Amino acid sequence: MSSFELTLFDCDGVLVDSEIIAAKVESKLLTEAGYPISVEEMGERFAGMTWKNILLSIEKEVDIPLSASLIDKSEQLLDQRLAREVKAIDGIQFALSRIKGPRCICSNSSSHRLDMMLSKVGLKEHFAPHIYSAKDLGADRVKPKPDIFLHGAKQFNVSPSRCVVVEDSVHGVHAAREAGMRVIGFTGASHTYPSHADKLTDAGAETVIARMSDLPGVIAAMEEWEGAF
Repeated sequence: MSSFELTLFDCDGVLVDSEIIAAKVESKLLTEAGYPISVEEMGERFAGMTWKNILLSIEKEVDIPLSASLIDKSEQLLDQRLAREVKAIDGIQFALSRIKGPRCICSNSSSHRLDMMLSKVGLKEHFAPHIYSAKDLGADRVKPKPDIFLHGAKQFNVSPSRCVVVEDSVHGVHAAREAGMRVIGFTGASHTYPSHADKLTDAGAETVIARMSDLPGVIAAMEEWEGAF
C-alpha cells in the first residue's frame, strides 16, 4: 500500500511558471516607490509570499511608507500579465499522468487567479474541485502558516503524516513542515536562483528536483524507502 494518501501541490512556481511574472511586476512597482530591488532578488527573498505581506516586510525593514494603492495596482497589473503570459511548468502534464491517488492544490493565490491560470494552461481538470486558496481561510492564515495544507488534508480526511507536498518556496516548505507533512522541493521554474535548492533543503525539504518529470519517480522512491523500515 502506498505510504502517501494525498499529494498537495503549491501552484505558483510548481504548476504554473508565474513567480517570474510576479517578480517583474512587483520589482518595478517597488523600485518606483523608492525601494530599488531586482527581479532576481524578488524571487529569492519573497517568492511564495502574498504581496501584502511583502509590503509589510519591507516597511519593517526600511522607513519608506508604501501606499495601500500599491496592493490594488499590483493585483490589476499582475492579473493582466498572467492572463497573457502564464504557462504551465514543463513536464507537469506528464507528472500528473503518472501520480496516482488523490491530489489537491494549496496556494496563497486568490481563488479567482487560480481559476484563471489553471484554466489558461489546461490544468484545472486535473484538480477541480480540490483547489484551495489560503486567502479564503483568512488574511492571517496564508503561508508560511500551515493552515492551508491542514485544510487540504482535512478535505480528504487524511493524516498530515500521510501527505507529501510539492513546493518551490522556503515559506511554503516551512508551512508544510509545520503541518507535519513531508516535502519535495522544486527549482525548475524561471524564478529559480543559485542557492534555491540549498535553501529549500535547509527549510525542511527531504529532496529537491529541478525537472517536474522526475516527480513521480521521486515520490515512488520515498514510498519505497519508507516501506523498507
